[in-house]
Amino acid sequence: MKTNLFNYVLLLFSTFAFSQAGHIMQGVGAINMSMGGAATAQPLDISGALQWNPASISSFDYQTIKLDVGLFSSSPELSSSFGPLSGTTMDDRGTSIMPNIAYVWAKEGSKHTFGASAFGISGFGVTFPEDSNYPQDILGNPNPNYNPNQSSNPINFPQNAGGFGHIESDYMLLQVSLSYAYEITDKFSIGVQPNINYAALQLMPNPTANPSMTAGYPATNKASAIGYGAQFGLFYDSGFGLKLGASYKTTQKFQEFEFDNTYLDNSMATSKFQMDYPAILSFGLGYSVSDVDLALDFRRVDYENTDGFSKTGWTQTGSVSGFGWQNISILSAGLQYKGISKLPLRIGYTYSSNPIPEEVTFFNVPATAVIKNAFQFGLSYEVNSNWKIDGVYHYGDSGDATKGQMLSPFAVSPSNPLGKIAGSSISYDMTTSMIMLGVSYTFKKATD
Repeated sequence: MKTNLFNYVLLLFSTFAFSQAGHIMQGVGAINMSMGGAATAQPLDISGALQWNPASISSFDYQTIKLDVGLFSSSPELSSSFGPLSGTTMDDRGTSIMPNIAYVWAKEGSKHTFGASAFGISGFGVTFPEDSNYPQDILGNPNPNYNPNQSSNPINFPQNAGGFGHIESDYMLLQVSLSYAYEITDKFSIGVQPNINYAALQLMPNPTANPSMTAGYPATNKASAIGYGAQFGLFYDSGFGLKLGASYKTTQKFQEFEFDNTYLDNSMATSKFQMDYPAILSFGLGYSVSDVDLALDFRRVDYENTDGFSKTGWTQTGSVSGFGWQNISILSAGLQYKGISKLPLRIGYTYSSNPIPEEVTFFNVPATAVIKNAFQFGLSYEVNSNWKIDGVYHYGDSGDATKGQMLSPFAVSPSNPLGKIAGSSISYDMTTSMIMLGVSYTFKKATD
């Protein structure tokens, strides 16, 4: 029974794929999302505090449990051209579910605060169907069903026609954490949070595996890996409205993903791929006065020293050595207005730089969901002193499309180390939308 329940929880968390800043969730829970993800120095709810600064949970005086569930949808578009051929393929992945659970144990007057959480903190996923409107295969055999009056997307041509065929990816990372905060003084707290991570990754085709000369790149099973890491935080509340916070989440080190690969000719092989979660440094500023709470966060994400993201290019056997992402900066800002009784209102904005350099756009087709600008509006309804219901609406866009050239390991030369294909192009962009609802219960007497 316990095993079945554990598998069900993993299945629930594995249904989401929400890529916001790189492949990092911009926020956790309806309240934190509605503030643009800013919480390092403005802990408005336990989920945002546990995610971005474990020291800030010292600001809570009661036991609280919180559950958030969101419905997320996206509309990625993948475009490519080669010579006279060009086209765009729309993603048909559908809606994903995003659950988060948090708990904080606190006692008024105590210097010690404890927390526990299970958050989906990372994910990406696309489903681009195969384009069968190709003129000929790689051997020069004509396609009798080719229609020259219909658009063609070369990147989605079947592999025997020089494309990737049906492109599908599914990645999720579930982080389970235990948190502890200690109040050194009534204004200054420190916090620590050990993390255990579970990640699952599926790629179709799998560019990290060695291609076959006769059967191209294989499809994979969904491989999983366990990782470990920690987060440390500092939190200062001046007592007159100004709040400061800082946190550092270490690299979450994972085991290798072990893939069982199946090629188009039904032959099989195994391969391994290392993909960690990057270190994140966060600084926060908060200010509260009367009916207004302001929050501003700045984050720096270290992809350039993270296995799976730091390397790029082709290996000697024609597989892809990594995503090749660069470090990014994230700016989150939020405002809460509490002037309406029992109905606080919130707006938030998140900006993220693009981790994908132009020259490696091709390698990142399975992880196209990078959002540059995100806008949120949220509110809560305080049912009573115990129960609260939260909601948020999110909209995001990638700004300018990520663009580059198509690449091939067969075109690699000393003057062309990435194998750029002349006369080709590839690009992708997307928009995202989400509705999330949350409910929290605080274990305190109604008269408190």
